[in-house]
Amino acid sequence: MQYLFAPGSKQMTSPFKKVPPIDEDGANAKIAAVIPCFRARKYILKVLEGIGNEISAIYVIDDHCPENTGDYVTSSCKDPRVVVIRHQRNLGVGGAIITGYQHAYNDGAIIAVKMDGDGQMNPSYIPDLINPLLSGESDYTKGNRFGGVQYLREMPLLRVFGNSFLSFCSKLSSGYWNILDPTNGFTAIHLSVLSILPLERISKKYFFESDLLHHLNIVDAVVTDIPMPARYRGERSNLRIYKVVPEFLIKHIYNFFRRLVVKYFMRNISIASLELFLGTLFFISGLTFGLYHWTEALIANYFVSSGTVMLAALPMIIGTQLLIAFLSHDYQNVPKTPIHRRAKK
Repeated sequence: MQYLFAPGSKQMTSPFKKVPPIDEDGANAKIAAVIPCFRARKYILKVLEGIGNEISAIYVIDDHCPENTGDYVTSSCKDPRVVVIRHQRNLGVGGAIITGYQHAYNDGAIIAVKMDGDGQMNPSYIPDLINPLLSGESDYTKGNRFGGVQYLREMPLLRVFGNSFLSFCSKLSSGYWNILDPTNGFTAIHLSVLSILPLERISKKYFFESDLLHHLNIVDAVVTDIPMPARYRGERSNLRIYKVVPEFLIKHIYNFFRRLVVKYFMRNISIASLELFLGTLFFISGLTFGLYHWTEALIANYFVSSGTVMLAALPMIIGTQLLIAFLSHDYQNVPKTPIHRRAKK
């Protein structure tokens, strides 16, 4: 089966209105695999061959691939589960994933597993990803290549440092302090969650996974890390850590402040909101007061009095303590009840 989509068509933008039924034991659950493809012709057939019987439908999204991966799959793959969908122009990995989610959802799937077409994800870990969703423990699962030192042996050193830095940024911007490896694209999602996510606002490029985590936290979805080893066998990734870090950093800063405003001032006011507001106010006031008098003393060439130093330091100390208390609350505020279980109740 094949589809050819033009950006902006109803199929590309239609909202997720119906909620797939929840299968209690997972025995009859329809589970789909979504595979965005861009320059993946060399490895895609091996990827498809490795997908087990737990997957009942496979959506290969040819994101206007210059290698015509979609045509290659159509002519070379005889697996009846495979559905090839083509974009008339490149929408980015996030746009391709959303297209796959939409088809899986509309075809009645309960869970969608996303994996890349470059062979870096081991299909044998699919059951580990979907089991927490079937058992009602989680709304979204993702791979974590930092689950153990032994998992990092095959990962290039630059990627280890780059992903470590991005993991810390993601903790701040998403609010999921319990997860690592935010750029890991081996994921699974309970499709009922899509009905409450603003998919049109989520980044469609390489920031998709990190931005999705931010939006999942906004709606209080439960996210679980699944430890698994890195898998590099000479494949060439389109993602360059040294290029995306500056862009990701700016977007993480934006998401961090957006999350604080939405979760602690718009949706709920609590003691944590007060700690955040007063902590920021005290710290900035003390810092501003101190910098003003330090600059004035430097220009006039005199020493600042100890009293002035204390007037600057004390608000900063109090502000720091309040902000630490807020971070402690934020750390404990990671969502714990899955959305699709709450919806059932």
